[in-house]
Amino acid sequence: MELTWHGHSTWHVAVGDTSLLIDPFFGNPHTSLDPADVETPDYVLLTHGHADHVGDLGAFTDATVVGTPELTAWAADEHGADDTIGMNMGGTVECGDAYVTMHRADHTNGINTDYEYSGGPPTGYVIGDTVPTQETDEDAFAFYHAGDTGLMSEMRDVIAPFLEPDVAALPVGDHFTMGPAQAAIAVDWLDVDHVLPMHYDTFPPIEIDIEQLEREVAATGSDAEVHVLDGDETVGFDRSYADE
Repeated sequence: MELTWHGHSTWHVAVGDTSLLIDPFFGNPHTSLDPADVETPDYVLLTHGHADHVGDLGAFTDATVVGTPELTAWAADEHGADDTIGMNMGGTVECGDAYVTMHRADHTNGINTDYEYSGGPPTGYVIGDTVPTQETDEDAFAFYHAGDTGLMSEMRDVIAPFLEPDVAALPVGDHFTMGPAQAAIAVDWLDVDHVLPMHYDTFPPIEIDIEQLEREVAATGSDAEVHVLDGDETVGFDRSYADE
């Protein structure tokens, strides 16, 4: 699995021959790319309707748009997305070579348009190369994109034991989401091997000392490795890497 951070909460995920783009928003200081520079993915996954997560959706409506029914209806009505998958929390859908499970995020939601849309509940996704089951598959690999969220006990009680992510992308910028201290607790609860910080240093309210995350993770006793990526940087993971 290859993961590319395009700044803020925008990720490109490659699973086998399938490409997924999460929360397209290229108007952030961590990327040098314009939407026109990005090859259309097979799927676009939306966590919620805030502008810094859907701002560039209009450039990718040839892809299949995945989100809550409220978000996919908005994508069809406002952006002409012809191919959508409306799903809800707890559900898993097969997206090419990837299995996408939607989970809740503790946040707010809303879409700023002339027509009042409900975006439905904010969400996150666990993206795996096999369908999640109660039987642990030692060869399976999964990536958790937490969306915009605060710390929540479901990370410890549901996501970690049943969805078993190996790598987590967590918001760490504070103010609107978790900051480094609570994100570090999330890392410990999720029991992941690797953590990728996101949703920081985009706007003044979420500018932080990113090294604080590494200190906070170490303070929990977790041995997870913190990967602070540059914008548009790609990191590859497989089962052997996740077990390091």
